[in-house]
Formats: sequence, structure tokens, C-alpha cells
Amino acid sequence: MSKTGKNYFPTPNEIFSLGLSPGEFAVYAYLLRCANRRTHQCWPSYKTIGTATGMSVNTVRKHVCSLADKGLISTEDTSVLTKTGLKRNGSLLYTIRPFQEVLESHNQSQLRSLEVQKAKWEYAKTVSL
Repeated sequence: MSKTGKNYFPTPNEIFSLGLSPGEFAVYAYLLRCANRRTHQCWPSYKTIGTATGMSVNTVRKHVCSLADKGLISTEDTSVLTKTGLKRNGSLLYTIRPFQEVLESHNQSQLRSLEVQKAKWEYAKTVSL
């Protein structure tokens, strides 16, 4: 392993508390691996991610959408100019969201879910009396 630290990437231990599927975890880990450590951004194609993780392009797309819905990443469309000057769609630009924000959002969502369950339980209790 290099002394510069370029042969590994950190993954927060709390990632396991978010209930990610194995596929979501693999895609997230690959994006962490690719991301610039200063900007937290990268732009691998679905095909590149699929090759690295052993998934089809459609499966990668599904997991990317799920990770974005869960707030772990944000995506942005990019474009490229061909040699002939035509503008084409590029790969998505992925930004890894600050993990502490993701964790706080997840915990707030869990808390809201518990509050709704409690309210339903209390309502059911009063109705059955």
C-alpha cells in the first residue's frame, strides 16, 4: 500500500445502519473509490460501474436512483462535444453527500416513522375502547 493513501478509501461504519441492499452498497462503495477526495465528485458511466461491480447497466441505474433518493449521492447531467462539434449526453456527475447529513436525515426519517406508528397505535387503542 502506498504511503500517500491512494490505495484505499474510507467508508463510514454507520453505512451499515442505513439498510442498504448489497447492490446499493457496492455501487456506493465504487463511487467512493472513484470520487475526488477534495471535491467528492466523480463521473463513471453506468457501464463502468457495472463492470466493476458485476451488475448490468439497468441494475446500476436502479441502485444509483435509490442512492440519490436516500440522499447518499446527488447526480447531475453532463454533456460532451464530439469532434464534429455535436453536443451529446455525457456520464452523470456524482457528488457524494456529506455522510453526517445523510445519517441525520435518516435518523429524522426513522423518528417520524416511529411517531406515525405511535399515533396510529394510540388511535386504534381509543377506537377499540
